[in-house]
Amino acid sequence: MIHKLLTNLAIVFYLVMACCFFIQWLGFFIDDKEMNSAQRYFSIVVLVVATILWPLIVPLAYLELLKFHRKHKPVIDLLINVSDAKLCDE
Repeated sequence: MIHKLLTNLAIVFYLVMACCFFIQWLGFFIDDKEMNSAQRYFSIVVLVVATILWPLIVPLAYLELLKFHRKHKPVIDLLINVSDAKLCDE
């Protein structure tokens, strides 16, 4: 009984998150006005695959974000400090 409940909850969670990701990413693709029809078709394919595989895609994207942050940490810190200094001056 509990096993079936947990399985159903996992399936519902997966579907809800897939729906949320699909809607968010679809908005990004729709807002991009520079794509031609071939690029839009490819984007829809990528969108469908990414939506299905979101449990793999999201952690990998987060790891890429962390790697980018580590690589550019001095520049990011400098921009934050400049931003904070401007806010203090106002």
